[in-house]
Amino acid sequence: MAVDVVREGSTAVVTLSGETSRNSFDSSSIALIASILYGLMDDPEVRSIVLTGSGRVFCAGADIDSFQQAIEDDSISELVMELTGILHPLLVRMRGDSTVIVAAINGAAAGGGLGLALACDTRIASTEARLASAFFRLGLSPDGGTTWLLPRLVGIQRARSFLFNDETWDASTALEVGAVDEVVESEQLLPRAIRVAIEWGKWANHSKKSTKQLLDSQSSTFFETQLEFERMLITQSSMTPEFVEGVQAFQEKRTPDFSTFVEEE
Repeated sequence: MAVDVVREGSTAVVTLSGETSRNSFDSSSIALIASILYGLMDDPEVRSIVLTGSGRVFCAGADIDSFQQAIEDDSISELVMELTGILHPLLVRMRGDSTVIVAAINGAAAGGGLGLALACDTRIASTEARLASAFFRLGLSPDGGTTWLLPRLVGIQRARSFLFNDETWDASTALEVGAVDEVVESEQLLPRAIRVAIEWGKWANHSKKSTKQLLDSQSSTFFETQLEFERMLITQSSMTPEFVEGVQAFQEKRTPDFSTFVEEE
């Protein structure tokens, strides 16, 4: 699989390109995807990322041929551990990073590819998009964060049915259940995803990062614990230069400009 990166100002468009392999990944290609996304998230000039696929596929997850070879070599457990050892830390970083990531789902998203899409901050699908788990038909349990991410979007029982019925959702069904946020025609997909990425990416880095963390924590903590987490993060954000800019912009009745501020580690 190849990975193409095009910059649109402060937004990077990352395209998974490997139509002959259905944009599936082996250990080397998932490492390439991770390396590129880490590099973009580390770049202070990149405020948002659009992640998409090529042709009729967004990403089909792990390459089945590599599974077959590993079975024959009696190394399948090592391969699975290697793949998840690269993919899962990437998903954690995506969920907690200040960089906004928009999934532009152009076609089929399955397996670990579905996990990549679900881990993004918002999902815009073309009318050609299809969402599938595909784990059960391989005799596998789900990975790629799907058992944590999907129930938060569609509810636990709807997620259970999706997995146990080995369902494939078309774009309209995915929109209806809440797995994607918007459906557009294919030719409108990238322009719309870039617009959303620019709009979501313009906010203060601490606001974006903290909100992502707070939204992910809220369903697994007591209310009092969440309030303390909110208190800690809003106190931290009040000490940033971005907050100074926000207050000054409010007083001067202008739109704040957070684009020149670099996130502090």
